[in-house]
Amino acid sequence: MKEAPLPSSCPDKTGTKGLLVSSFKFLGNGPYNLKASSGECLGLTGQSGVGKTQFLRAIADVIAHEGNCSLDGNLCSSISPPEWRRMVALLPAESFWWYDTVGEHLDISNEDSWLEQILSTLGFSKDVLGWEVSRLSTGERQRLSLVRTLINKPRVLLLDEPTSGLDKQMVQVVEDILRELCVQRQMICLWVSHDLEQLSRVASKIFRVETSGLVAEGDK
Repeated sequence: MKEAPLPSSCPDKTGTKGLLVSSFKFLGNGPYNLKASSGECLGLTGQSGVGKTQFLRAIADVIAHEGNCSLDGNLCSSISPPEWRRMVALLPAESFWWYDTVGEHLDISNEDSWLEQILSTLGFSKDVLGWEVSRLSTGERQRLSLVRTLINKPRVLLLDEPTSGLDKQMVQVVEDILRELCVQRQMICLWVSHDLEQLSRVASKIFRVETSGLVAEGDK
C-alpha cells in the first residue's frame, strides 16, 4: 500500500478546484492530506475509534483543527462557519431533529418537484412532511436526513455511515442517488464506511484512516 500523496499548502484564492486538505490535524491526530475533484467520491475506512467521524467533523469546521482545508481555492478560515457548513455539509450517522414535524426541517422553497421526486425514490409520499419526528424509525430518519441535507445543494457532502440503518434494497437506492448527484451537480463526497464492498461500488479511491494520516487502499 502506498501513502496518500502530500499536496502543497494551499493559500487563499489559488484557483485550485475541488476540496484540498493539507497538513490537517485535529485532536492530536494527523497530519492528513487529501484532494478530491468535482464529481468525485472518495471512500474512508479504518478501525473503530480511530477518528473517521472526527475527521469529517473537522473538515466541516465543527471541531478545532490545524492546517489547511480549502474548497475551490477558498480557505475554510476565510469563510464564516455557517456558510462553510452550507457548502461542506456533514451527514452524521445519527441525525438530529429540532422541531416536531419533518416539514419544519426542510427548506422547500422552489424545490417542490425535486423534493417530491426524491421522497418518492426513497419510499415516501409528500405526506411525510406532516409526520411527527417522534414516529420515525431509524431508517426513516436516516433517509429523511439525507433529503434535508441534499435540498441545500452542498458542494461537498461528508457522509458518515449513511446507509447503516437501511435494508439492502434501500442501500442500493441511496448509492444510486448519490452517484447520480455527484455527476449532475459535480458534488464531492467523502464517504465513511466499514463496508469495503460498498466503498468499492461508490468511491473512485479508498483511504484507510489512521491516527498518523491516510493510507491509500488502492484505486479502482
